[in-house]
Amino acid sequence: MKLKLVAIAALSSLLLFSCVSSKKFKKSQADYAELQVKLSQVQGDLTNCNDAKAELAKQKSTLENDKNSLNNQIADLNRQIDFLKSNNTTVLRQLQDLSVISSSQAESIKKSLDNIGAKDAYIMDLQAAMARKDSLNMVLVMNLKGAVGNLNDQDINIKVDKGVVYIDISDKMLFRTGKYEVTSQAKTVLGKVAAVLKNQPDIEFMVEGHTDNVPYRSGVLLDNWDLSVKRATAVVRILQNEYGLDPRKMAAAGRGEYSPLVDNSTAENKATNRRTRIVILPQLDQFFKLLEPKQPS
Repeated sequence: MKLKLVAIAALSSLLLFSCVSSKKFKKSQADYAELQVKLSQVQGDLTNCNDAKAELAKQKSTLENDKNSLNNQIADLNRQIDFLKSNNTTVLRQLQDLSVISSSQAESIKKSLDNIGAKDAYIMDLQAAMARKDSLNMVLVMNLKGAVGNLNDQDINIKVDKGVVYIDISDKMLFRTGKYEVTSQAKTVLGKVAAVLKNQPDIEFMVEGHTDNVPYRSGVLLDNWDLSVKRATAVVRILQNEYGLDPRKMAAAGRGEYSPLVDNSTAENKATNRRTRIVILPQLDQFFKLLEPKQPS
């Protein structure tokens, strides 16, 4: 009986000790978990502090660079101020020197200023003359385009280039292949062009014949030079004999194959190069009159 009681007492003690140890263990686990959370928070705070430290270091470096740049600008401005002070001193000294120039020197300066004013007026006269010439050229072009009507630009092209009026007429409108006799259709077109030119009696012009690079020889004509010249003179004769243009205002020239608009690599390009060109010549005599010294009135 006593043995049984002892066994019961020992078992009770063991169970009581187990309960106490289990509570301590659970409490330890809870404390450990709480410490882990605090550790994570501390580690996060440390990371944030390190990031903030790096950002501050970067800002410090930027501010130092800005400071150096401002110091350099200040130094440059100081140098400019010194330079301006030096120049002002020089200018003041020069003005002092000018204040004591002789009467002959003053007269010379006055003449120089007068010459500058005269040259400015001369330049303005030239510019006005050139503007007037450009305006007259544009009026002439518009009149010519109005006279010829709605002809295909491939057959007749009227333009102004660098102050010169050009009238390009394709060969297929003026001549038959390899010929230099003007066709009846072409005479109608030339008559419209002649009517406009006749209303400008001061205009002088040159008729140019142009060919492609295909070698040519027929009868008395030796080459493309001959053909281009004959075509130019044929047009000039029509303008003189049938439309009454003053032969003293005209010139005829043959350019052969040596002034093409495009390369002669295709049949279409060759057709473009075969043309007769009327060039309205600039009135150089009027221009040179502007260059002549004016006689005192």
